[in-house]
Amino acid sequence: MSSNNNSVYINKIAKFLPGEVVLNDEMEQYLGYVGGDLKSKSKPLILRNNKIAKRYYALDKQGNSTHSNIQLTVEAIKGLVSKDFQLDKIELLTSGTTTPDQLLPAHATMVHGELKGLPIEAITFAGSCCAGMNALKYAYMSVLTGNTKNAVTTGSEKFSQWMIANNFIEEAVKIKAIEEKPILAFEKDFLRWMLSDGAAAVLLSNSPSMDTLNLKIEWIEISSYANELETCMYSGGEKQDDGSIKGWATYEQKDWLTKSLFSLRQDTKLLDNNIARLGTISYLEAFKKHKTDPLSVDWFLPHISSEYFRSKVHDEMVKYGIQLPQEKWFVNLTEIGNIGSASIFLALEELMNSGKLIKGQKIVITVPESARFSYANALLTVC
Repeated sequence: MSSNNNSVYINKIAKFLPGEVVLNDEMEQYLGYVGGDLKSKSKPLILRNNKIAKRYYALDKQGNSTHSNIQLTVEAIKGLVSKDFQLDKIELLTSGTTTPDQLLPAHATMVHGELKGLPIEAITFAGSCCAGMNALKYAYMSVLTGNTKNAVTTGSEKFSQWMIANNFIEEAVKIKAIEEKPILAFEKDFLRWMLSDGAAAVLLSNSPSMDTLNLKIEWIEISSYANELETCMYSGGEKQDDGSIKGWATYEQKDWLTKSLFSLRQDTKLLDNNIARLGTISYLEAFKKHKTDPLSVDWFLPHISSEYFRSKVHDEMVKYGIQLPQEKWFVNLTEIGNIGSASIFLALEELMNSGKLIKGQKIVITVPESARFSYANALLTVC
């Protein structure tokens, strides 16, 4: 066990975005049309609101997989390699994802299996957008306590495979028996036009790299508001009238397909009414706990699932006296899409390599997770 120097640094972030950029009018060439050649009624509205113009899919235009989630993650980790860091030096691997390739084994151990190398601690974090931040906090605490000298954290998603039209064939047939046109419920169709694929890997250690800018982690705070609100985004079950979730294993096997139980769904009304409000409360509580002025930051990196929420986040923060000018905001959603647990790391990677950072600047990252309303906030110092 190494000694504790009470400092943890992000030395490098690497990314992997599969294939070519997919533009809005190309999305259904990859994902297909539910019910044959029927175009989605909600797609134009959703894209107009989220303002995402580009994204990446680990699919070809026939809907065939080009990379697994495991492979996306491994490719991102390989991007961390330098003259100062080799893969056999990894002491801890923590991985967050919403979309593992299998229920078991856990994602991190599958990634480790592809990496080969030496025996290491490998920990997986499930959930949605906060899964990557949960993984980062575990890695941060391991290095902070001296349990390990370094750690690699990943956030990765392969949402596209969940969104292809073939996954909804049985449900479309069932709907068509009742209605002339098999239109998916909005709660399912909504997310087909919101989410995409990719991976990021973060290298943490107990000392700064001498050749590049580093980010010192000052603190990471994570809060759940599941005690206050019911489930908002879910997969592998069905929401009941009382707000509870009935899991897939309690259904008959035939229902798994006809009800598309493994599709990803979103209660958009619940999302709209709560995501920015609780996010601001968690943000303020984190700064209060650490006796830090929330207005003192130089860069504000919010993970937003849609540009629709930018003004909502801004307006909610202004209510509490936090007015951060848009010049301090850094969001790359429209150029790479919403990649769930990887998104915040992909934004941070782009900012680190933008040439805009100056030593001593403070960066705050804030990540909402609508699944059951969890939030992660972290403060970093450029050094």
